[in-house]
Amino acid sequence: MDKILQSGDGDITITNDGATILEQMEVEQQHPSREERSLAFDEFGRPFIIIKDSGTKSRIRGIEAQKANIQAAKSVARTLRSSLGPKGMDKILQSGDGDITITNDGATILEQMEVEHQIGKLLVELSRSQDYEIGDGTTGVVVLAGSLLEQAEVLLDRGIHPLRIAEGYEMASKIAVAELQKISEAFEFSKDNIEPLVRTCMTTLSSKIVNRCKREMAEICVKAVMAVADMDRRDVNLDLIKVEGKVGGKLEDTVLVNGIVLDKDISHPQMAKEIIDAKIAILTCPFEPPKPKTKHKIDIDTAEKYEELRAQEEKYFKDMVKQCKDSGATLVICQWGFDDEANHMLMHEKLPAIRWVGGVELELLAIATGGRIVPRFQELTAEKLGRAGKVREVSFGTTKDRMIIVEDCAASKAVTIFVRGGNKMMIDETKRSLHDAICVARNLVRSNAIVYGGGSAEIACGIAVENAADAVPGVEQYAMRAFADALDAIPTALAENSGLPPIETVAMIKSEQIKMNNPHLGIDCKETGTNDMKTQGVFETLIGKQQQILLATQVVKLILKIDDVITSGQYQ
Repeated sequence: MDKILQSGDGDITITNDGATILEQMEVEQQHPSREERSLAFDEFGRPFIIIKDSGTKSRIRGIEAQKANIQAAKSVARTLRSSLGPKGMDKILQSGDGDITITNDGATILEQMEVEHQIGKLLVELSRSQDYEIGDGTTGVVVLAGSLLEQAEVLLDRGIHPLRIAEGYEMASKIAVAELQKISEAFEFSKDNIEPLVRTCMTTLSSKIVNRCKREMAEICVKAVMAVADMDRRDVNLDLIKVEGKVGGKLEDTVLVNGIVLDKDISHPQMAKEIIDAKIAILTCPFEPPKPKTKHKIDIDTAEKYEELRAQEEKYFKDMVKQCKDSGATLVICQWGFDDEANHMLMHEKLPAIRWVGGVELELLAIATGGRIVPRFQELTAEKLGRAGKVREVSFGTTKDRMIIVEDCAASKAVTIFVRGGNKMMIDETKRSLHDAICVARNLVRSNAIVYGGGSAEIACGIAVENAADAVPGVEQYAMRAFADALDAIPTALAENSGLPPIETVAMIKSEQIKMNNPHLGIDCKETGTNDMKTQGVFETLIGKQQQILLATQVVKLILKIDDVITSGQYQ
């Protein structure tokens, strides 16, 4: 069995390597230091030494450790259970410095909760892994892991060894993944026919705060993914999709910009606010005179010398602006700032400019406009200019907030989703929801296999695992049946959150699936009148669902193998 060791500063190690365990246990020295002992005398004057306890360690072993770990994981999973599905509830989380987050995204909830328990931290990592790899299903994976541990607790009480339970779970997960592959369907899509992608993204968005306009949001996400997708390699670089937000307006005002949105404004109020067929110089060199790298001091003791210095500085600025003009640029975008004199000269030459643009935005601009990032004015040529159909400055409401929109880019390989909403929390949650939908569309570009949602896939896998358990001779068959029961946790939670009687609904759907041999029957959360998820159009990606089962099983096996929890205390 493995041991779980927690150091004084909260770092966790799970291992069964003897050397590591002894090293992490911080075994105390046999001879305490002078500070840890004191001399005293008894009533006869004989000396004796009082040794101070140098540190406190808590330790839980055996079945107690396993029960404590399962209890901790169950409480974390129970927190997320009510957030599952289209009728799932949101959580409000307040950080130590007073920031408020409203969300029903599993990964965000667990990250913001700042879980202290060792096993709780494992579930946070589990949710994060699902988020990084798939981007969706972060709540479901934790609920499934919690349910598997709940079932394991019953088997432990019956005296079954935890390793036999883990082996049974492993066998069951392989059968479930194979069953998912069997019931999955492939659907064809292209840049002209994106409807299947849109419908799958709508399923993801139906459980989010944006579900009232999920159709429009799903279309925006799919168009963004298809704009940057490499269909030959079947891959999508998500770095090319930027999601920007601005408070104000309503959710329906969210748009897809075929280019870049910069949270900046034109540097001078009298410069042109709209440039058609813009030729863009993208600079990482500042508009200012060169500075020597060594320490220096200039003595100016006459007006002539001061005038000479001013004229020299002016010449530097004029040369810089001239080089920009000579290259044919009609817009300058600079990574650094420039002072009022340079700004005035640029305005005088009718050359609009944008300053203090970040490095990430510059790279996206270069990709989108087909330009090159120029580090020195001397290297600026017409070939290195980026091109865009229109660059315009837009302002919002009665505030002085302004943004630059670069549209109709020549290389158009970067897009921006511009989110509007009533408040900052709404915009943040919309961004998280859109990220999930974008990830789903990306996964479908990579692998176009889908399974049907509403808990139908889990029920079908549960039936397949139960049937396979009958053929297993050892005690693993009990673990496999427990795995099948744990899979019912997802449809049960969906029914519960939708206000339906959970046990009756799941039992009815399961019996219908067996009777009709139809794996598409699931929970009718929206009460449309049909349990057929194919008719309702509720899809989920095959790789997302397979990843959920594999990751949850992996973490549960890890937790079941732990029989010793050693926590270092703080020294007194």
